[in-house]
Amino acid sequence: MGLDSIDLKILNELQADASLSNVELARRVHLSPSPCLARVRALEEQGLIRQYVALLDAEKLGLHLNVFISISLKQQSRKALQAFEERICMREEVMECYLMTGEEDYLLRVAIADMPALERFILEQLSPIAQVEKIRSSFALKQVRYKTALPLG
Repeated sequence: MGLDSIDLKILNELQADASLSNVELARRVHLSPSPCLARVRALEEQGLIRQYVALLDAEKLGLHLNVFISISLKQQSRKALQAFEERICMREEVMECYLMTGEEDYLLRVAIADMPALERFILEQLSPIAQVEKIRSSFALKQVRYKTALPLG
């Protein structure tokens, strides 16, 4: 990709605050606005910047439970994995989904309002998926660290 120190500074600044104006970003990375904008556009075109988002406060929005759900499938065929992934990606509650090594096949992170909502999600959304064999849930008691910025050095 050939990233230089200015590209890395731009990426770090945008990870910290994607709402920066180009003028402010240019000032922070010691460039004039035109070359700064050209670099940002190049980083976007290379796919290094996928999108810009706002990070919301789940608690203030009534999503009080952060639940990690381990899923084991009945079989691990390509078709079964694909069918499960398609179903799970349709659910707004599922914040993250990982295909795992080890005992369980998938690990989900679900943001949900309360225990009744979690019960409905498990009984009405996860359990009916034909490929699902076992579901195990763990609750986060406290979020010790949460970050979205990747370590760029």
